[in-house]
Amino acid sequence: TLVGDLKYGRTVHSMLTAMRHFNSRFRFIAPKELEMPDEYKEYCDANGIRYTESKDFDEDVINTSDIIYMTRVQKERFTDLMVYESVKNAYILRKQMLANAKSNLKILHPLPRGNEIDQDVDTHPAAYYFQQAKNGLYIREALICNSLGIQV
Repeated sequence: TLVGDLKYGRTVHSMLTAMRHFNSRFRFIAPKELEMPDEYKEYCDANGIRYTESKDFDEDVINTSDIIYMTRVQKERFTDLMVYESVKNAYILRKQMLANAKSNLKILHPLPRGNEIDQDVDTHPAAYYFQQAKNGLYIREALICNSLGIQV
């Protein structure tokens, strides 16, 4: 379940291209102003990636998700700040919303976050975004070493 800024979110666009190798199914949850661009939906269609679109992010969506990938609404992407103000708090994940979530749920986020994930979620077992960031550091280190010919 991809939630938030799906229009400008590079991480969600990259994820779609990577996930074509797996039998994935996505839910795109975004306000109309930030919905997944047509080119990525066409990519999904062309590569057999199943998806649905909705504007609703509620406990039913949460309780049926294996992974929730939250994204920050990026103020710097907006030329009209009134539009930004109207969508910046469209989706906020709070700990109480996770009461009936699957036991194997993982919550991901590319960081930094705004207020789309309340800080009370940080201690929930499903919160995986800090581990995600740590793993990203190790991957970048390995890529740099590889590109410089450094063997560790």
